[in-house]
Amino acid sequence: MATISTDRTLQTVITTFEVNPGTCQDLLDELQEACDQVISKQSGFISATLHVNDAQTRIANYSQWETREDFMSMLRSDEMRVRSRKINEMCKNFEPVMYDVVYCSG
Repeated sequence: MATISTDRTLQTVITTFEVNPGTCQDLLDELQEACDQVISKQSGFISATLHVNDAQTRIANYSQWETREDFMSMLRSDEMRVRSRKINEMCKNFEPVMYDVVYCSG
């Protein structure tokens, strides 16, 4: 379960995807399938959530991993390399960025 806290030592990854409104749902379906079938089964996986803006032009994925290496290992897996190429064809741009949680309120 996702828990955002400055007390946890884990790797947070936020990936943003730029899409056309007509392909937003297709990409959401692909991302959910990748998470359910591959990503969530990888070593070090903690959680993932998908978010979409009102205009359906941006999707954000917030994921948590035990370590940076666990996330990188998932990206390098044969299955994710194939899926990443397909995902790249479905959007204008996507970029995973690693973060440290430095502040929480509420």
